Order: sequence, then C-alpha cells, then structure tokens
Amino acid sequence: MQDILKQLGINENNSGVSTGANWLQSSGETMTSYSPVDGKTIASVTAADKECYEQVISKAEEAFKQWRTWPAPKRGEIVRQIGEALRAKKEPLGKLVSYEMGKSLQEGYGEVQEMIDICDFAVGLSRQLHGLTMHSERPLHRMYEQWHPIGIVGIISAFNFPVAVWSWNTMLAWICGDVCIWKPSEKTPLCGIACQHIVAEVFAKNNVPEGVSCLIQGGRSIGEWMSNDTRLPLISATGSTRMGKAVGAAVGQRLGRSLLELGGNNAIIISEHADLNIAIRGAVFGAVGTAGQRCTSTRRLIIHETVYDAVKEKLVAAYQQLSIGDPLNESNHVGPLIDTDAVTAYSQSIEKCKAEGGTFIVKGAVLSGAGYESGCYVKPCIAEVKPEYKIVQHETFAPILYLLKYKTMDEAIAIQNGVPQGLSSSIMTLNLREAEQFLSVSGSDCGIANVNIGTSGAEIGGAFGGEKETGGGRESGSDAWKNYMRRQTNTINYSSQLPLAQGIKFDL
Repeated sequence: MQDILKQLGINENNSGVSTGANWLQSSGETMTSYSPVDGKTIASVTAADKECYEQVISKAEEAFKQWRTWPAPKRGEIVRQIGEALRAKKEPLGKLVSYEMGKSLQEGYGEVQEMIDICDFAVGLSRQLHGLTMHSERPLHRMYEQWHPIGIVGIISAFNFPVAVWSWNTMLAWICGDVCIWKPSEKTPLCGIACQHIVAEVFAKNNVPEGVSCLIQGGRSIGEWMSNDTRLPLISATGSTRMGKAVGAAVGQRLGRSLLELGGNNAIIISEHADLNIAIRGAVFGAVGTAGQRCTSTRRLIIHETVYDAVKEKLVAAYQQLSIGDPLNESNHVGPLIDTDAVTAYSQSIEKCKAEGGTFIVKGAVLSGAGYESGCYVKPCIAEVKPEYKIVQHETFAPILYLLKYKTMDEAIAIQNGVPQGLSSSIMTLNLREAEQFLSVSGSDCGIANVNIGTSGAEIGGAFGGEKETGGGRESGSDAWKNYMRRQTNTINYSSQLPLAQGIKFDL
C-alpha cells in the first residue's frame, strides 16, 4: 500500500486543506485514516481551522472571476485531460478506494471508471450548455434565455463513494464555469487528497487559476460552516437523511440552493412472471454489494406469493456461496463495513427486527478471527418481515435484506412506496402490463425505477437522485448541469419604438 500512496502523492502526515497546487498549514485537529480491511493506520490528515477556511473561500472567489470567463469548450478540454489522468491512475486510485473504504477491488476500479465516464460526458456537454429562444409578443423584439455559472459550489460527500460522487458534481460544475470546494468524508480523507493531486497536475499544465479546485477536510463543523456561508450559493450534500435535513435547513434559511442525495430504502418487486435467475442475481448483488453500503443497495424484496418459496430457497443457496474477506482479494464477494460504529448499527437493527417478530432465514453475525481482525466484517443476512415493522421503514447501511410477500401488483407497489425514502426501485417481470404499471404515474414513486435490473448500478448518462426523504436532488447525467448554473431571460428590442408588454399604453 505504501507504493500506492506514493504514486498518489500521499505521505504519512498530510495537510487536509488545499486551493489546488498549494497546501495550507492548519492548526486543526489531526484525523487518522484507518482501513476497515485490516484495522491498520494508513496515514494522518490535518483538518482545516477557521483561518484556513477563510483563505480557501477567498482564493475560490478570486478564481471564479477568471474561470467563468474561459469559454466552456476550453473548460471542457481541461476536464478531458483530467479524464486521461484518471485513466493513468485508475489502478492505484482504485486500490486506495478499496483499501480505505472497504469495497471490493472491482468496485474500487469501477468507481474510478465512473469518474472517467463523467469526464467524457462533461466534455461533450461543454459545447451544449444551451438555452431556449422564445417568440416575443412585441414586434421587432427577441427573447431568449441563457445560463451563467452560479459561483462557488460546496460539495459534501459520503464515505461509500469517496471519489465518484465528488466527480459527478465537480466535472459538471467546472464545465459550467463554477469553482468547487470539496469536503470529503472524514472516514475517507486520503481519497480526497489523491484526487486533488491528480487534478492539480492537470491544472498546472494548463495555467488554471489557483482556487478552481479546493479541498477542505474536517468533521461536522466544516459542513456547518459551508452550509451557513452565503458566499456558497449551492451546497451539494450526499449522506444520511438526518444530515441532509440539517444542511437543507441551514442553506434554506439563507435562501441558498441545496442539492441533496440522501438515504434509500430500495425494493425489488419479484413478480410471478419474473425470470428468477435474473431476479436472484440482481437481488443478491444489490443486497451485498459494497457490504450493503450503497445508497441504492437493495433493502427489501417484495415477492409474489406463488414464487415466494422458490425465491427464498434460491436466496438461501446463493448466500451460502458468498465469500467474505479482504476486498482486495478478487475471490471475495463481500468486504467490511466502514467502521465499528456501522457494525453496532447492523447488530442493533437485527435485534430490533427480531423484537418486532422478524424471522431470519439467513442469520447475521459479526465475524472474528483470522482475516477479520479489524472488527468490521459482518455476515449478510435475510429476514422475513411485514411491511408495518418499524425497522423496515428504516435504512440500515449494512447487508440486511427483508423479504415481504404480496398478492396483487397494486399491493406490491403500495408496499414499495410505503417507506419515507424514494431513491431506487425495480421490478422483475416479463409481463409488459406489470412493467408499464410499475413505471406509470401510479407506480413507483422513486427517482429511479428499473425493469429487470436491480436497484444499484446507475449509469452516468441519466440523472441520479430520488424523492421524499432522499432529498429531491439530481446529479450526473441528463440536464443535471442546470443545478450548477443560474438562468437568465433576455429580451432585445431592435425596433425604433418602445412597445410595452400586455399592450399597456404609457404616452408622455
């Protein structure tokens, strides 16, 4: 791992505050990054203090005045080069993601690939930041709209995707002409430092102003500073619903904008008309991938009563084949949870489920012994439950899967929608009518609704996000770029008169 850290510019002790090529000295607390893979210390990072925070904001404000004047295609060229740099560093960065966060090595590589993909998407988008032209009711007038960069974008990201979600926001914000200040999760600070080094090299070659890419490490207080700071017109925050409510309230109080990507309690409906081989494959990966720590992880399976027993049998058999261990070993399917606090939450949820009457057909356990010294490894488990159980309404960031039974499609959709969250959803069916009902206005109430694929694995081409307590934000593809810009309507009078709108007369 030391060779990987060296390739990514990470030392034993690191500054956690940067305006690009410059790394600031801070009197903030020292944060230590521990790997959930083996419990070992990776490196330490110095968090930002208030003085450093103010320096970062000042430099970002200064950089924005220059960066916004660069033509969007030229900004796109910078992002293209970042994509190339990420391709060159895909292996070491992917391994760092896997080791610091605990996800499988293939998922670590996949996360870096998402960064590369969003760079490619943003490059094309840099030539398409288009507005509309409207007909004016006044003669010899023209109306149109254009989009301008919004300013400083504050990004607060979560540990489970320590680099990809930052890139979803940042690459789009940069081609829009914004500058970015990133607060990574305090649980994965080294991934943030690695990304900043990669970007700084590209920026230096292209004379990009210092302050376009800023990094500011720390805990909750940093997020509070950003959320309450009127100099940051947009805060994009990814994390728990509890955190998102606090950010949304603070930003809303100052009439700023917030882009929230919060919790998910995602379900797959398995119809009597489903291809069960596809259904089982999608359900198992959705439930145990990233050890159940994706916001799109499958938490609930809603199964038709006629295939319920068959699905249950296949699930039990599939779970018996899961290999749990070091995620850098590609033969393992499930890695660790992020830390021992997550393990505690896993154990508490199991006990709450049992107390409400849930029956575990695959029992959970905290694993110990050789290979599990970090104390962060748990066994994926499956429980039979009822929709009204309180624990089923709650998102536990761990590999716990709940099975529910239904009779009619209306009932299945009601169960699917009957939780506070609304991120991702799926139906497994070969019946066209069922698929269309699920996707209709009276179907899934989630921001993502899939047919014959699981709840996780979103592509960057589509807008990513959800409804209800998921926060309503949209990142990545489609027209999500509009979040990072301000709309302006323009009317041009090229006549020799001044006719007023709505036929109003005002003669002097």
